[in-house]
Amino acid sequence: MPSHIVLSLPPSATPDSTAPAQSLFSFLVDHLKLAAASDIQALNIPSFKIGTLDNLVQQSEELAKLDSQFSSIFSKISEILDAVNDSRSVKKVGDGTLSDYLDQFTWNRASYRVDKPIPELVELFKSEVFELDTDVREKYNAYNVAKGNLAVVERKETGNLSVRSLHSILSPSDFVLDSEYLVTTLVAVPNNSTSQFYQIYETLTPMVVPRSCKVIDSDSEYTLFSVTLFSKYLSEFVHKSREQKFTPREFNYNPESIRQQKNELGEARNVETKLHNEIIRLARTAYADVARAWVHIKAVRVFIESVLRYGLPPNFVSCIITVPAKSVPVVKSQLLEKYAYLGGRGVARDNKGRLVKDDAETTTSHAEDYEPFVYYELEF
Repeated sequence: MPSHIVLSLPPSATPDSTAPAQSLFSFLVDHLKLAAASDIQALNIPSFKIGTLDNLVQQSEELAKLDSQFSSIFSKISEILDAVNDSRSVKKVGDGTLSDYLDQFTWNRASYRVDKPIPELVELFKSEVFELDTDVREKYNAYNVAKGNLAVVERKETGNLSVRSLHSILSPSDFVLDSEYLVTTLVAVPNNSTSQFYQIYETLTPMVVPRSCKVIDSDSEYTLFSVTLFSKYLSEFVHKSREQKFTPREFNYNPESIRQQKNELGEARNVETKLHNEIIRLARTAYADVARAWVHIKAVRVFIESVLRYGLPPNFVSCIITVPAKSVPVVKSQLLEKYAYLGGRGVARDNKGRLVKDDAETTTSHAEDYEPFVYYELEF
């Protein structure tokens, strides 16, 4: 994705103050050597209700923090979309990409009325984005739980006879049911030990029913046997089986339990599929809505910073410049070289964006991060 630069300048910095926007855009296309005139688009920002200067400074600081929070939330939602295997589809904002939305940006006056004070608009943005963030995180966590549960159930279905679920291979005839004294137990025996098991199972404990051993099923690694014995010796039989490196399988035959286990895999898949579809739909919506709110917050920041830098009444020209990511440092350097005078001697810079020597000795460290014009890099 290309990089986007938001720039705001006073009309006095444009080549023709009678047509500031048109003259500035034409100049920047040539000066920055942009690939096409369409690489620079007007950023049309409405005029907002302005309070005191102190309020604007406070709002500027709050919006800087909020901008960073929105950036983090947007990145997380984008990562979630990729994580749920939706990276193959284009992430959209409305009918186009995020770049398209930036190029065609207009303030949404229906959702964000400009007659409201800036603090009310900020609270509206925060409420929308933070609620979406919470919804996406909760849904994604629920999906991950369902995905984990499905993996556990699938492992039960696909393992060998020492670990896999047995409900699909057992029937009532494999058990002694409703007996006061007798019980049937199951043992998974490695295939290379079946002869040994046949020889010793009747002697592992007292009261094993002779010739009660029965093969239930087998796979490439194990054979599953059933053995009938008196229930009071069951614990000892299980212990002695483990000593012989056999694997006792606990299983109490219950028709209702069997039915539930047979349905377990299907239910786990249904839940996982349902939540997978829901998180994709929610994350796609959140991606678009958070992107819109984030761009609107950028627009408010541009307005406030332009008023603080260029004064009242609000009068500035703002635009979005689209360049390859690798060209951003060069473009910034060119802008600094051209418009450094806007910051006065205290922040004069050379053509590489460095403070000039005479001023650097008297300029505070804060000025190192100060630009003489309103400038933001949009990193999506």
